[in-house]
Amino acid sequence: MRTRIAGVLVGYLADLALSDPKRGHPVAAFGDAAARLERFTYRDAKIAGAVHVGLAVGAVGLIGTAVARAAANRNPLWSIAATATATWVALGGTSLARTGLDMAQLLDRNDIEAARRLLPSLCGRDPSRLDGSGLTRAALESVAENTSDAQVAPLLWAGAAGVPGVLMYRAINTLDAMIGHRSPRYIRFGWAAARLDDAANYVAARVTAVLVVACAPLVGGSPLGAAAAWHRDAVRHPSPNAGVVEAAFAGALGVRLGGPTQYHHELQIRPTLGDGRQPIAADLRRAVALSRAVQLGAAALLGALSSARVRRPVCG
Repeated sequence: MRTRIAGVLVGYLADLALSDPKRGHPVAAFGDAAARLERFTYRDAKIAGAVHVGLAVGAVGLIGTAVARAAANRNPLWSIAATATATWVALGGTSLARTGLDMAQLLDRNDIEAARRLLPSLCGRDPSRLDGSGLTRAALESVAENTSDAQVAPLLWAGAAGVPGVLMYRAINTLDAMIGHRSPRYIRFGWAAARLDDAANYVAARVTAVLVVACAPLVGGSPLGAAAAWHRDAVRHPSPNAGVVEAAFAGALGVRLGGPTQYHHELQIRPTLGDGRQPIAADLRRAVALSRAVQLGAAALLGALSSARVRRPVCG
């Protein structure tokens, strides 16, 4: 356990220092492979989608298990390196923060066209129909949701299940982004990916919300507002996980999220999260700072749990 957590923390530091590679990212390679697999597995049926997800995630799990065993057969430093690499591959916190701050800068300059071009790097909404206010809300909601999906969840899965666990988590999350939306093509085929992603993120979303409550004062936010919005508003959101995190962010920052949400394939009327004002670019910057604090809190939590397990006395 101690070796594994050491690897997780090294992977976290690697993401802070290196971010994501510009080219040749393993997650992009997995996405390409999954798209090629879909040519053979696609049917307009839930069972076909389940087979697709099982094959793709299962292959990643086998690779991760083989890597972890090979590293363990050498020495602890190899195990640390393997876990660190897998954690770094699965994390997206630094890229998320950088893109969020770039979006805030564009919105400050009122460069709506450039902000529309950048938005697909954060979420799958249709940017052509969004004005400055809509782009701000979309970006802030994406930063909130991905604080759990791309930051806290990978750390927790790496800590709990090592190399295969964190790589399988990232595969599930990637498949959900690819086929888990309710478009005409994927409403049935993508069902398994969406439900599996809900299950994989359930604990992480709630850990993230707890950390949002704890870290809110670091950005001039309200812990009570975060807790109140989470418990009052999250249940009305269509996602069992995104609503938890977005509501906590809204309450912490004193803003109002939710409302009409335009995707390329449909318009969704989302519930209101929080009871504050409409967010502005400055709130997006605060959201990025809060997101970073939450990820640091998750890493510190893992370190503390590892230390507690090591120091626990043995009773005979």
